[in-house]
Amino acid sequence: MTTRINRRRLLQGLGLGALATRGYAKQQSAPAYFTHNVASGDPLSDRVILWTRVIPQHRDTTLNVRWQVAQDRAFTRVVAAGESKSVAERDYIVKVDATGLAPGMSYFYRFSSLGVTSETGRTKTLPVGQVPSFRMGVASCSNYPQGFFNAYRHMADTDLDVVLHLGDYIYEYPEAGYANDYARNVLKRNVVPEHETIALEDYRMRYGLYRTDPDLQAVHQRHPFICVWDDHELANNTWQDGAENHNNGEGDFYQRMRAARQAYDEWMPIRTHASGDQGPIYRRFAVGNLADLIMLDTRLEGRDRGFEYGKDMVYLPQINADEPRKPDLQAFRTNLQDPSRTLLGAKQERWLSDSVAQSTSRGATWQVLGQQVLMGNVGIPTISESALAESGMSEQRKKYAAFMQALGTQGLPLNLDAWDGYPACRERIAQMLADTKANTVALAGDTHNAWAFDLSDSKQRPIGVEVGTPGISSPGMENYLPVPAEELAQALKDASPGLVDVDTSRRGWSEITLTPQDMRNQWHFVSTVLDRRFDVQSSPEMVCLVGERRFS
Repeated sequence: MTTRINRRRLLQGLGLGALATRGYAKQQSAPAYFTHNVASGDPLSDRVILWTRVIPQHRDTTLNVRWQVAQDRAFTRVVAAGESKSVAERDYIVKVDATGLAPGMSYFYRFSSLGVTSETGRTKTLPVGQVPSFRMGVASCSNYPQGFFNAYRHMADTDLDVVLHLGDYIYEYPEAGYANDYARNVLKRNVVPEHETIALEDYRMRYGLYRTDPDLQAVHQRHPFICVWDDHELANNTWQDGAENHNNGEGDFYQRMRAARQAYDEWMPIRTHASGDQGPIYRRFAVGNLADLIMLDTRLEGRDRGFEYGKDMVYLPQINADEPRKPDLQAFRTNLQDPSRTLLGAKQERWLSDSVAQSTSRGATWQVLGQQVLMGNVGIPTISESALAESGMSEQRKKYAAFMQALGTQGLPLNLDAWDGYPACRERIAQMLADTKANTVALAGDTHNAWAFDLSDSKQRPIGVEVGTPGISSPGMENYLPVPAEELAQALKDASPGLVDVDTSRRGWSEITLTPQDMRNQWHFVSTVLDRRFDVQSSPEMVCLVGERRFS
């Protein structure tokens, strides 16, 4: 590890090799170079975070960076301005909290240093008072070596008030670890560093690579972001004390998390914690009297280790050693339903309850939960033998599918990495939402597919609706269960109480529009992620009326 880090630092200083993606090779003789365009995020009614990265001509030089916010693109009506610094210790990233802005207003912003000016960005503050409409783009799961970010391009070209990114903004895997061969070999969507991201410089390089993508730059340049991480900004299937994709040979887990969190704080337009480090990312945003955006951390903060069927299944004692072991499903179900297991942690659970109570008390129409994993119950689909036979899956995968379908007949869920793996925690939250009579809109990413649920508690009281956004480029269920999409969708609906609609095979994003009367969801699916020429097919709008707490 030490050899690779030192070599990367050498390449960085010389402006060679993979670090060209972070701007050094392009700098040439410019006194300052803006390497990754601009971005904005965490808007409030009177302020917004502005972001850029600018490097000096000579390493370890501190740059004074001027920033401006204006009402017009020509910057003749500047309303806020100031200075910040670009320093090596923060990877030459500049983040400022531009204050003194008016609510519900669009602004232009830019940075300059040593006579060099950045691209101009566009951002928007949150409104106050009565809000007739608020439009959000929802994104998740953008994997660089799986293909182009065409969905980001479409989002950039759409009129939105804000983009909610629900995680998996980057992926930590090594070259070819989770990639499309055509994208890697033909489109040259290769990752840097080539190894898995573990150290701080690894994560910085991976963010730097992603942010060279023109479509990701465009959506950041045109819309403010509100973000939360999922697991791949950290390590696959992370919980508070470990991760599936972390082993003893990769060093101390908590040190790795500190590195991942620092890189996230540096490279994302998120408001830094008061301590100067990236603290908890759960936080709340008020959209006038229309809504509260309640952003959660269902991945790291207080989360207990998720169960896995292969690792945590309980088996009955064997009477005959020649017979296969039989699972003790009742014991497994008891362990799964342990009320002490939590997805949020006790502190965040209390914060969520307080936030929902404050939101309903102040008269906000909608309570929007922006979080990572599906809240709705997803059962294990029953796939016909003919479909499995024609799927082209290996015999080993067919056997595993048969094993899972046997579990499905016992009412066990498909995905233990989601709220389904923490049923007692989910029920506590569901009852709280029902008791407060919240108009809940839960938003989720993670699965790479599009979902729509009517949500209820165990007493069958409706608590709201959930929209799962499709992935930007990461492959969906069609990659794991290659059966006809229509058959798989129907099988999932048959197995999943509350599942209203699902798309298992297309990439894209969700457009959520809130009004005082209703919430509307529309999915936008791109025709391909393997060609920059693409078409967009949009779904019919799904509507939830205020007070109905389910899709019409």
